[in-house]
Amino acid sequence: MNHYAYDDIPIGFSITFAVVITEETASHFTDITGDVNPLHTDKRYARNAGYSDKVAYGMLTASFLSTLAGMYLPGENSLIHKVEVEFPAPVFIGDRLVFAGKVVKKDDRFRIIELAITATNSDKQKVLRGKMRVEVRQ
Repeated sequence: MNHYAYDDIPIGFSITFAVVITEETASHFTDITGDVNPLHTDKRYARNAGYSDKVAYGMLTASFLSTLAGMYLPGENSLIHKVEVEFPAPVFIGDRLVFAGKVVKKDDRFRIIELAITATNSDKQKVLRGKMRVEVRQ
């Protein structure tokens, strides 16, 4: 876990980390949310809908933004205020995603950083893009 203070984070600073979306992770997400939509839980249904496999939950993908802020940028001193995301391409079980956050703006009055965020799969295809506003508590 990182421990960046507000003054340690310049505009342009960026960080990346990777995760693999596993069957177990998706199953836990199903259990937590109760979302049993067959696009996410039934391979045959997903294939009949035109996908190569079950589609991972978009909000599962977006949940790793909590990891981005809470573990990496700024880490321990984070408090997420706002997240805006789009999902331009589907994520599938087994996909390795690289999440990136880049500081594009700072608000000194409230000690908030704005991050441009992306997640990219192994084919370099963006599967998530957006922005976050994160308070840096120290």
